[in-house]
Amino acid sequence: MLACALSPCAHSQSDQAGAQDLAKKLSNPVASLISVPFQFNYDQNIGPTRDGEKYLMNFQPVIPVSIGQDWNLIVRTILPVASQSDIVPGAGSQTGLGDTTQSFFFSPKAPTSGGWIWGVGPAALMPTATDRLLGSGKWGLGPTAVVLKQEGHWTYGMLANHIWSVGGQSNRAGISSTFLQPFLSYNTSNAWTFTLQSESSYDWKHTQWSVPINLMTAKLVTFGKQPVQFQLGVRYWDHAIESGPHGWGVRAGVVLLFPR
Repeated sequence: MLACALSPCAHSQSDQAGAQDLAKKLSNPVASLISVPFQFNYDQNIGPTRDGEKYLMNFQPVIPVSIGQDWNLIVRTILPVASQSDIVPGAGSQTGLGDTTQSFFFSPKAPTSGGWIWGVGPAALMPTATDRLLGSGKWGLGPTAVVLKQEGHWTYGMLANHIWSVGGQSNRAGISSTFLQPFLSYNTSNAWTFTLQSESSYDWKHTQWSVPINLMTAKLVTFGKQPVQFQLGVRYWDHAIESGPHGWGVRAGVVLLFPR
């Protein structure tokens, strides 16, 4: 009788621990976990007259590939789909694909003796935009790296890359851009995640910062055997280029997980 009574509880505790572990892995950009995020963003007050607005969906699959006993190759893709209007006076609206960012992180399977997790590799920018105002028209290439630590319920670290243009349309401006993403996350025992991060970029050609500050809440749930994380948060543009968004924005997301 006692064993029967305890069995559902033990199963529930096991499921909760598994969900917590998956949520914690999602806080690690180079975790050995196949994930398919769909990230939805809304920004406003865009352009010199602040009349523009933009809806952006980022499709961001992450695929780990085992390389021998000690290393993983983490393949991260960001493919944006945007719908925007009045971001430039008189330009009207545009809808379509933006430029694709493709990153490859070579990462040790085990943390360092100090508990640090890291990865490094190349990043590429591909001019996949379907409209001139949705992309740069340039091919780009540069290094990318990530370093983080997970202690108890906390995850903190930094992801960065730098992209230089290496080809593309000759009548478009060249690119020299640094991307910095510091992040701090707290994972609860019931698979809630609270994240504070920024996705800052610095345009070396025009010496301009763009600094959005994002505050996100996420919950991992399971539908049958399919784990899914739902995300919701707000963004504030602390610094923005003249033609970029200003003030507050919104972010929501859905992440499909495929544990091995």
